[in-house]
Amino acid sequence: MKQRTGWLECSVGLFVLAAFAGLIYLGLQVSGLTPTSNKQDYTVAASFHDIGSLRPRARVTIAGMTIGHVSDISLVSDNDDFRTRVTMKLDNSLIGKLGTDSSVMIQTQGLLGDQYLAIQPIRLDDATIPNGGEIKDVQDAIVLEKLIQQVVSSLTSGASKGGSAATGNAQQ
Repeated sequence: MKQRTGWLECSVGLFVLAAFAGLIYLGLQVSGLTPTSNKQDYTVAASFHDIGSLRPRARVTIAGMTIGHVSDISLVSDNDDFRTRVTMKLDNSLIGKLGTDSSVMIQTQGLLGDQYLAIQPIRLDDATIPNGGEIKDVQDAIVLEKLIQQVVSSLTSGASKGGSAATGNAQQ
């Protein structure tokens, strides 16, 4: 009986260790944190006026497929013009394939979801973006609050113009 109890305790212990290792693996996969590898990354940057709620480790896509992540976000200034520089680490298989005419835009997953970068690869000539280069054609984030504010202000200005015209017609 004692031998069977020892084997049972050992198998339960192994099961608990395997479950714990599985939870750690799932946690790393969900968070996007993965062990660093020794492969060379393709680093590209872009400068935006407004990045919305884009965060480091946000995904970077081409045609809906994840090809990298945002590695760094920093504030840079050229005279009086402040911009946000976003550095991306892309899959090294893209080296020599992104043309200098490529564009990058900040998109939102769903209506209120996470923001990510979408690259539109365009190659009009043989010039490509080198490792450490910059994508010049950018589209800033569409901030929902600013969009709502514009709609409300256009509705209120339209209502005040329409209201004054209606009172003018009534007086005639």
